[in-house]
Amino acid sequence: MIKKEMIAMLLAGGQGSRLGVLTSKMAKPAVAFGGKYRIIDFPLSNCINSGVDTVGVLTQYRPLKLNSHIGIGIPWDLDRNIGGVTVLPPYEKSSNSEWYTGTANAIYQNMEYMESYNPDYVLILSGDHIYKMDYEIMLDFHKAHHAEVTIAVMPVPIEEASRFGIMIADENKRITEFEEKPAHPRSNLASMGIYIFNWKTLKEALLAMAEQPALDFGKHIIPYCHQQGAPLFAYEYTGYWKDVGTLSSYWQANMELIDIVPEFNLYEEYWKIYTKSESLPPQYLSGDSVVERSIIGEGSSIYGQVYSSVIGCNVTIGAGTVIRDSIIMNQAQIGAGCQINKAIVDEEVRIGNNVKLGVGEEKENDTAPHIYNSGLVTIGEKSVIPDGISVGKNSVIFGVTAADDYENSYLASGKTLIKAGE
Repeated sequence: MIKKEMIAMLLAGGQGSRLGVLTSKMAKPAVAFGGKYRIIDFPLSNCINSGVDTVGVLTQYRPLKLNSHIGIGIPWDLDRNIGGVTVLPPYEKSSNSEWYTGTANAIYQNMEYMESYNPDYVLILSGDHIYKMDYEIMLDFHKAHHAEVTIAVMPVPIEEASRFGIMIADENKRITEFEEKPAHPRSNLASMGIYIFNWKTLKEALLAMAEQPALDFGKHIIPYCHQQGAPLFAYEYTGYWKDVGTLSSYWQANMELIDIVPEFNLYEEYWKIYTKSESLPPQYLSGDSVVERSIIGEGSSIYGQVYSSVIGCNVTIGAGTVIRDSIIMNQAQIGAGCQINKAIVDEEVRIGNNVKLGVGEEKENDTAPHIYNSGLVTIGEKSVIPDGISVGKNSVIFGVTAADDYENSYLASGKTLIKAGE
């Protein structure tokens, strides 16, 4: 039997509904980030940089883009004969077909995969956070404390603590209590959704709780282990960690990459972030172009002006166009004479000439103010915006639109334009 000390199970099935139209056609971990990466590149790179060479990636919601991005794991050096990366979608069993119903249920359905490596430890990860973390140091902590479960925690502002699973630990970092999203938190140590389990402990908990509907780590597995008296410890992480689960946090995390001294540095030699790279030509900046404090992806052609923005690969920006504080993803084409302010433009979007995004006063979005806010304009994948259109703030466009879809060539702030069939 193959023996691995620690294997990783990466939960990448999330729909990411708070990212709105960005995840209407793909899972959240497949969303582009930082010009050339996808969100899942960060936990995968952490694995290989930490010496974890066996990773099961659990996919579910619209996995096509994610699966083709991961492939056989070559960019992360995870194309191994033994171990490597394995994509684990839900599958048809002999009697019934069952979707993953909760984080722990997804792990439970892949017991056979984990068993085949006979690991001492299982590392559980989420596929939708941006951070760098050496899991080997966390494993050393786990062993030193003779823990059966170690939960990575991070101090958060106490006023935000009710959004998280909160741990209460003693002076030895042993967890004495925890509360899932408490109304009145008694601690600010938030679970990061990163766990190391002794395989024996995890297996026993999964089997004992298997019938629980929507089986979840925070709600079911961790409380079960605690009740059984398993030693649970809190591993405190103090580095950069961002949950990019909302459009505003996603935009903010991209903008932080272009700070003069970025808190999250993509350029460190000793902790590389790996990704699947196409063979693209170099970027091209015309003589009239201006680029300030921005990331520009490979294969992009810039004829206009770009300020404080993150531009993906194979993007074209026309002459006289001015882009500020925006994210423009791979293969978007933006015409001439446009003004784009604080926008998120998804992959393969086509924007005509003389289009203005982010104009006028800010108004609350009329369909989903909890998603489309912070003054952002969001344009979904493969959308088309015709020449001469102006679009207000907190608005969203998705689909191929024509001039007739806009009243007086204008989409007011807070409006939603989603064409049928999208």
